[in-house]
Amino acid sequence: MKKIILTGDRPTGRLHVGHYVGSLKRRVDLQNSGEFDSIYIMIADAQALTDNFDNPEKVRKNISQVLLDYLSCGLDPEKSTILVQSYIPELTELTFYYSNLVTVSRLKRNPTVKSEIAMRGFNSSIPVGFFTYPISQTADITAFKATTVPVGEDQLPMLEQAREIVRSFNSIYGETLVEPKEMLPDNQACNRLPGIDGKAKMSKSLGNCIYLSDDPDDIRKKVMSMYTDPNHIKIEDPGNLEGNTVFIYLDAFCKDEHFLRYLPEYANLDELKGHYTKGGLGDVKVKKFLYSVLMEELEPIQKRRAQLEKDVPSLMEQLKEGTEKAREVAAQTLSEVKHSMKIDYFE
Repeated sequence: MKKIILTGDRPTGRLHVGHYVGSLKRRVDLQNSGEFDSIYIMIADAQALTDNFDNPEKVRKNISQVLLDYLSCGLDPEKSTILVQSYIPELTELTFYYSNLVTVSRLKRNPTVKSEIAMRGFNSSIPVGFFTYPISQTADITAFKATTVPVGEDQLPMLEQAREIVRSFNSIYGETLVEPKEMLPDNQACNRLPGIDGKAKMSKSLGNCIYLSDDPDDIRKKVMSMYTDPNHIKIEDPGNLEGNTVFIYLDAFCKDEHFLRYLPEYANLDELKGHYTKGGLGDVKVKKFLYSVLMEELEPIQKRRAQLEKDVPSLMEQLKEGTEKAREVAAQTLSEVKHSMKIDYFE
């Protein structure tokens, strides 16, 4: 069996450092590893419209922004197929067929759906499109016969529901669909970076993100405003690491060699943490170190983005070509699904 990856993002804004450590950086590594036969990276605009249906311009303008973020991080259209979801109508048809395999009560029990509904304040006014997101996601995964789906821990319930749909389809209609497996981040700190305000989720809507394309001054201001230990008032006070956003970010980004360049009085992060918890180390010094670490990672990305921005039309043409290539694959899967269901009446 071929090894195939499907992953992607909703184009509701520029991508941030949470996206980078949680998925983008690893996608580039996977793309360049040679271990996979195909990698599909979806700009999930149709799913973004489920809770932005009254503001389609927001989604439209962010297609190119997400594409720029992808390419500036090192994703290569020659190695990975980058596509726009809404231009592949076969996905919608697959979603329709799969919806017969899922009950309303099962969708309501999905922890990810429940938390997203609560976060957006839908209460009982839940758009059907948003509510059926797990079914649409299953269509995306199975259309390209993905064997592996990189996810954070918060997305595991969605992937489990996709597997349930696959098993249900195959048990009724015969072995047709591929059951996907998850790929979790290998660094636990990368599972989900908190917002700079210390809230559990870095979210565009909450305004607590550091974007990949933020200029250095904005990044500095955001880092210096980060939530730390509210009881660490004086430098000599012992500091607490739990829930301390600065140290969570250092866990995700920091390497031992960063200390040699920016903070040579410490050998590694463990020594820095030890000093902080004992007392005698101020938040400002730690934040300045984090800023240096972040900028070392982001500066090359931002330079590539500045070059790419000079010719966005040609990038969009590449995106169109990738989408057309992906549609051919999805059309073949749809044909196989309809054959299994015995609804290919005229073939």
